[in-house]
Amino acid sequence: MPAFSTPVDPVALTADLIRCNSVTPAEGGALVLLEDLLTKGGFVCTRVDRGGICNLFARWGRVGANRTFGFNGHTDVVPVGDVAAWTHDPFGAEVVDGWMYGRGATDMKSGVAAFAAAAIDFVQTTPPDGAVILAITGDEEANAIDGTVALLDWMATNNEAMSVCLVGEPTCPNVMGEMMKVGRRGSLTAYFTAKGVQGHAAYPHRANNPLNAMVALMERLARHELDKGTDHFDPSTLVITTIDTGNPATNVIPAQCRATVNIRFNDAHTGASISDWLRALAAEEQEKTGVGFDVKVTISGESFVTPPGALSDMIAKAVQAETGVAPVASTSGGTSDARFVKDHCPVVEFGLVGKTMHQVDERVEVAQIHQLKAIYSRILTDYFA
Repeated sequence: MPAFSTPVDPVALTADLIRCNSVTPAEGGALVLLEDLLTKGGFVCTRVDRGGICNLFARWGRVGANRTFGFNGHTDVVPVGDVAAWTHDPFGAEVVDGWMYGRGATDMKSGVAAFAAAAIDFVQTTPPDGAVILAITGDEEANAIDGTVALLDWMATNNEAMSVCLVGEPTCPNVMGEMMKVGRRGSLTAYFTAKGVQGHAAYPHRANNPLNAMVALMERLARHELDKGTDHFDPSTLVITTIDTGNPATNVIPAQCRATVNIRFNDAHTGASISDWLRALAAEEQEKTGVGFDVKVTISGESFVTPPGALSDMIAKAVQAETGVAPVASTSGGTSDARFVKDHCPVVEFGLVGKTMHQVDERVEVAQIHQLKAIYSRILTDYFA
């Protein structure tokens, strides 16, 4: 007998999730709420907490099923910023003129609510020959070390596997249904420290100004064109995000300065190849100026693309059926946890319009939440047909 006499309302669930103050790394009650709901819906739930981060694994169906459809998403959100700048309570889930306001409304509590509601209804009304997995993390907006990665590690240890996966991140720039993500650029951050010789500004010949060397290096990086794009990706980008000495004195040449660069790279590169290039340029400036350079690089993900095929075709068909819009297959935007899932199984991302994510007055159109649940429900039906 089904646990729920009526379909799960994704709008009410979105509101309940928004009211959970789950700013990274706080769980805020969001995963507790989902675990309770999914358990009542017939899912076997396991908390996979690691490194102080809370994660939830939920499965309907037997382990080792011949085919398993997976959803991935996150309940953690970015900080609200200046609360006074918000028109509505960022954790109030207020609905005004057809829009629900709150932190995480688009990124991505509505997406989690939509796929959780779709999954529960689907397994109760039309139990499939296979399994459905929901892998939900509380660590996507931060370093993501102990989030989806922890879930995938736990799955490998416990013989759990997804045949395919859909990540419910917001993917549409302006119109519901217009874009799905079939890949993502790689991302790395490089931290440069230049060490010179401190001195008096009136006697620069007695010092070795690290700023001169750092500015020269940053100028070279800013001018450089990494590539012109590839078959699946736009051109790679390099952005200098900070240059700092921490020097309050106007008459002192500092001993050192720091700079940070963020690079989003396509499949013409790897994190290793770009790291080697950055270190080589720093070494050239060191040789020319005598200023010592230390370069630290953190790679948060490599570029990847899921080739066109059955998964992307099925999702595109479902999206068009529910919205009347044929989604473009894109690799634009930042990074997502799909960069981890792609090492486990084929993965595609599809979700809401994301124009207001991370902004003050983040909001979601209520009608789109219902629409997203309908799309996910159709995808499940088509996959197990």
